[in-house]
Amino acid sequence: MSVDEVNDTKDENQVEVVSQELTARKLSWQKLRRSDSLDVESRRVSGHHAHATKEGLKWGVILQLAFQSIGIVYGDIGTSPLYVYASTFTDGINHEDDILGVLSLIYYTITLIPLIKYVFIVLKANDNGDGGTFALYSLICRYAKVGLIPSQQTEDCDVSNFQLELPSKRLMRASRLKNKLENSQFAKFFLLIATMLGTSMVIGDGVLTPCISVLSAVGGIKEATLVMTEDRVVWISVAILVCLFAVQRFGTDKVGYTFAPIICVWFAFIGGIGVYNFIKFDPWVIKAINPAYIVGYFGRNKKNAWISLGGVVLAITGTEALFADVGHFTVRSIQISMCCVTYPALICAYTGQASWLRKHPDLVGDTFFKSTPGRLYWPMFVVAVLAAIIASQAMISGSFSIIQQSLALGCFPRVKIVHTSTKYEGQVYIPEVNYLLMLACVGVTLGFKTTVKIGNAYGIAVVFVMTLTSSLLILIMIMIWKSNILLVICYVLIICSVEIVYLSSVLYKFDQGGYLPLAFAALLMTIMYVWNNVYRRKYYYELEHKISPERVKEIAADTNFYRIPGLAMFYSELVQGIPPIFKHYVANVPALHSVLVFVSIKSLPISKVPPEERFLFRRVEPMDLNVFRCIARYGYTDVRNEEEPFERILVEKLKEFIRDDYWLSQTITNHEEVGEENGEFTDVSIKGENERNEDVGFVQEEQQKESVLEREIEMVDKALRAGCVHLIGESEVIAGKGSGIGKRILIDHAYNFLKKNLRQSEKVFDIPHKRMLKVGMTYEL
Repeated sequence: MSVDEVNDTKDENQVEVVSQELTARKLSWQKLRRSDSLDVESRRVSGHHAHATKEGLKWGVILQLAFQSIGIVYGDIGTSPLYVYASTFTDGINHEDDILGVLSLIYYTITLIPLIKYVFIVLKANDNGDGGTFALYSLICRYAKVGLIPSQQTEDCDVSNFQLELPSKRLMRASRLKNKLENSQFAKFFLLIATMLGTSMVIGDGVLTPCISVLSAVGGIKEATLVMTEDRVVWISVAILVCLFAVQRFGTDKVGYTFAPIICVWFAFIGGIGVYNFIKFDPWVIKAINPAYIVGYFGRNKKNAWISLGGVVLAITGTEALFADVGHFTVRSIQISMCCVTYPALICAYTGQASWLRKHPDLVGDTFFKSTPGRLYWPMFVVAVLAAIIASQAMISGSFSIIQQSLALGCFPRVKIVHTSTKYEGQVYIPEVNYLLMLACVGVTLGFKTTVKIGNAYGIAVVFVMTLTSSLLILIMIMIWKSNILLVICYVLIICSVEIVYLSSVLYKFDQGGYLPLAFAALLMTIMYVWNNVYRRKYYYELEHKISPERVKEIAADTNFYRIPGLAMFYSELVQGIPPIFKHYVANVPALHSVLVFVSIKSLPISKVPPEERFLFRRVEPMDLNVFRCIARYGYTDVRNEEEPFERILVEKLKEFIRDDYWLSQTITNHEEVGEENGEFTDVSIKGENERNEDVGFVQEEQQKESVLEREIEMVDKALRAGCVHLIGESEVIAGKGSGIGKRILIDHAYNFLKKNLRQSEKVFDIPHKRMLKVGMTYEL
């Protein structure tokens, strides 16, 4: 083979390798030629890492998770038999068939809402395994551009967990709804406000669940001794609540293994006692399976029957925990535990209590403990108190998780997130929120004193969250799942109509304690709205005043600037470009570190971002400035304070980027050369002679470039050894001149009050104080 043939073969192989590498990395020449993108440089997709892989677990593991879920998920709904009948018949039982009517309502409510709606429909709307109001919102945000902050980037869609598997049918209806949402500013605000409202109601549920559960369980001691007055019951409940909140900082991991056995014993007790009462007192209550008794109940009691629905709905309290806690387990495990344990035990418990009430209708106020056989009273009392504490623990932990999600999406002020378990994901503790919840619980318990009034408040929180979940789910069914329109209509007519009826009933008791969750929600939504509104205003200000590439080149060309050894990380919230606070910094400090990285912490509307897909880098021109931009992307359940220092992880990824950037530049150069050769007619003999003459020069040039690459990587290592400095951009915000009184109150007073009284950036991200420098600047919004 001649030298010419060897060179031609070399060129062909080189072009083929280049083409294969580009295909493997899913790149395009259009992306490579973009002037200001973060599309390519640090991306390395390595397959799907979604939570959905948990659904492929073996049956042994699924059954183990199903057992563990009993202790975490069902504590709240499992303790409802403590107070449902007492809260429903607040004025006593007027007709013996009223018991059958209420029992029938309980049958069909538990079947329709927790079982059919949540276990078999809502759980399928999980966000890569995570649930809750923000999970539904994040699904909608990923499919339609309804976010109010313009931080979306095309490369976000390349993250493994970001992709949605969408059916291909019924596209026209889904596209119309998607376009309406994307083009309507009102719809975007409405979705955000609805999500905030749902979140606030769940947090309100976290306040009321400990109150009503512990108060109901401790109240059973009055059946054993007359010395125990109502005031003493209240103070004992307060003491238990204080202890419960005091141990939150240790996390649920240390007591988690005791949760499931206790709740299993609880379900065995209430189910077994229910069967015993059913057989002993009145087996004919099974007639309540006929919905005609519901019609008869409303016919006899009319308005009072409608009002009593506020007590019936307490039978499904804690149902939202089925969805909110799915991230700790799997959909299949929760379906198994609900269908095999929780649902049968609850049905038996309510049926047995109804049988007992048929013989003792005058004792409805103390149904639970009065219907317990005498020999089982004390064991039942102890288990009831433990179950109430566990139910409270589950809702408190759920409140922490929800606040973590809202914080990640810029909807809550900065608070410190403490991850209490290295074994179980999602177990978090928030000190400030914990103390506020404790004060709220103690205040509610001392103020209301009885479960009837707390039950009025509790029902509103429960039904509001369910209604909002249904509203978001309908959007997902039409726009993402592309469900048959008949199925959507059936869901609205059956499930949604039932929830609306219950909502109207609980709102009737607004002045009897029902105002409490709405007051909680109003306070929390005010805080969330103030923070989110000013957060968006700050982002738009930085976006409009970001530093241009020309200004960066002027800084690089300025001979008065000194380069000092070391690595500097400049934190900001701006994703697109260099923040204006950097201009303020260089105007006052005429020195730059040898390596400077602008770091933006960005939250994606997904639960988790795989670590290998977390960082996006871009080099800021000119190259000799050694300035880089970095976006660290997190999901709303990701742990930010890893055991390995953030700076060390970032530096390793930066060096990977430098190597990839060298590879890309070589690929582009080779591609252009090949394109020029293919596009021009050149004499074969001249071409071969030119290539032979250039071979030696090509090898020397490659060696020089690799030497430059190694020097650049060594420079980064040297800068890290010299010391890493964390520069925090702390921007003060004030209302601009000529602003109205509303805007001044919002920014100057409300937002700045929250900012000054809550944690700062360095405390949230655990930045070491010895290597931190704050750079302040005032924004006039």
